[in-house]
Amino acid sequence: MEGQVSVGTAQVEGRCVVAQKETQNLTDEMVEMIADIGIRYSDLTIAEEVGTGDIEEQLKELEKKILLRDSDTLPIQDQVLPQVSEYLKDVNEVWELGGVLRLLCLSNEDEKHNELLNFAEITLQMAMERLEDEFVQLLTQCCKPLEPDSMSLHSAEEDSMDNFSNSSFDEESVEAMSHSDTARESENVVIDLINHGLISDITAIANFMCLCNYEKECCQAYVIVRKDAVEECLSVLQFDRFNIEEVLKMGWNVLHRTIEKWKQAMQVFVRVCLARERHLCDLVFGELPGSIREPCFVDISNSSILQLLSIAMAIALAPRKPERLFQTLNTYEVLSDLLVDMEHFLPEDYGSGILTECHEVLLRLKESVSGTLEEFKYNIQSSISYTAFPGGGVHHLTKYVMNYIKALSAYAETLGSVLEGQQGTDQSSVMEDGDRETSSNQSPLVWHLKSVTKILEANLAHKSQLYSDVSLQSIFMMNNVCYMVDKVKQSDLRNFFGDEWIRAHIVMFQKHARDYERASWTSVLSFLKEEGIRRTSSRNPSSTVLKDRFRGFNHAFEEVYNAQTAWSVPNAGLRDDLRISVSTKLIQAYRIFESRHAGYLDGERHREKYIKYSPDELEEYLLDLFAGSPRSLQSQRR
Repeated sequence: MEGQVSVGTAQVEGRCVVAQKETQNLTDEMVEMIADIGIRYSDLTIAEEVGTGDIEEQLKELEKKILLRDSDTLPIQDQVLPQVSEYLKDVNEVWELGGVLRLLCLSNEDEKHNELLNFAEITLQMAMERLEDEFVQLLTQCCKPLEPDSMSLHSAEEDSMDNFSNSSFDEESVEAMSHSDTARESENVVIDLINHGLISDITAIANFMCLCNYEKECCQAYVIVRKDAVEECLSVLQFDRFNIEEVLKMGWNVLHRTIEKWKQAMQVFVRVCLARERHLCDLVFGELPGSIREPCFVDISNSSILQLLSIAMAIALAPRKPERLFQTLNTYEVLSDLLVDMEHFLPEDYGSGILTECHEVLLRLKESVSGTLEEFKYNIQSSISYTAFPGGGVHHLTKYVMNYIKALSAYAETLGSVLEGQQGTDQSSVMEDGDRETSSNQSPLVWHLKSVTKILEANLAHKSQLYSDVSLQSIFMMNNVCYMVDKVKQSDLRNFFGDEWIRAHIVMFQKHARDYERASWTSVLSFLKEEGIRRTSSRNPSSTVLKDRFRGFNHAFEEVYNAQTAWSVPNAGLRDDLRISVSTKLIQAYRIFESRHAGYLDGERHREKYIKYSPDELEEYLLDLFAGSPRSLQSQRR
């Protein structure tokens, strides 16, 4: 026993000096302190009457009991006797006797009192070491394991690849995308993973250690155990640790999987793991001052939160590529939504560093979103083509842009928050004339979406100049503007662009359709006009003139047919309307011309060379236009 006593003498003597310094100025409070120690030692006179011998005998008996229990390798709560409460009762008696001895040391210079005080402190330290071990053991067992299956977690590799990981943005990829409020997916999971049967013993040990001025050891033990538990939580969530540099070097596929894992890990970590640790910390240290409780919780969660935030920061700092905007928005949504929980969990004073970092990451994500939108606009503006788009159909840039902004509309609320106050200053450059009066009342998102379409229209106008045929220029513009209108009308974009924009752009593509008709068919119809047909003395038209007219018409129609069967009008309704409009004008004029003048060629040899087509045949041929499949009238007739 003497060897055991000598082991911690220096450390205990230090605690005695501290205790003496703390009590040497006590006067009126001395009686109150004695009362707190216990009724048996409620004042100094009674303590002195007990006698030094009685105190020494009690201390030695208590030391034996503590040493005997220390020799048992089973945790306290696994032994039949004694239980934690009984062990604490014995240790409490040592602590009370030590308090009495400190008071006796202040009242006289008896060396025996100092020896017994030192002995009490050493015994108390041995008991505290045992309590600390038990505290650690109980903390290790007090929480149920996190089970990913119960949290509806799954590996990000099981997800389909991000529909927006490339630049196609075709119809299928956009329709397949379903933006959900991912930030709230884990909101309803059960977060009570605490084994409440052990809490009373854990709390009793924590309170007693802090009461005996062992709060530093108590907090250190608590933080170590629970920090390991939090680290294990991240491991269960299959989240790999990366620094910012590693994330920035990732290829897109790897980054996509990392972001998906991050979103899952962040949600479950905050709403399950962090909530559990907050609840446990409140249970264990609830009776103690916040200056003990709050730093423990912050120390436990700090490094893991910062590690998770580093991934979000890396996403914010990554190159601003348009196809990555959606993952950036998802990241912003998850973090901004979870920030509410973290503000609730983290104390204002001790957790301010973490919360400040969260707000900084959100700010960087905002900057990334707005910067990526500007990059997106620049890419549209700078998209240069050197050859005309085949058939005058809907350009892939138009599909990309319209499907991209359609996907953006699913993030309307988030984008509204991110883009607040970020309208461009030169609004007149992107707004329609009818919009300028109300542009100041439009949301930032509406302004940005309309500016994107205006930039696209300007780019398409430049691309249309690559066609040498003026008619095909009009077909190209008609097709692309019509596609834009359809995308807006048939999606949530209508809520942002409004009916006024739709009407203005319907008028726009209809004008392009009329321009096409004039450019393509005016020359064809000119051969069917009465003007210029010379009459003979019998007032019959000259057969030579009629031959030239029919030959000219045939040749002009065949040229249009041969060319425009290869042209494309993808919108079925628009294609039918265009065919009907052309047919109405052409067939009616041809029927009248043929009925008036065909009879004058009845006597001509090879009459079929001049009147090659009947009105019904022409009407049938017009149905071949704009199908995107080149045909020849000569081969059709054969």
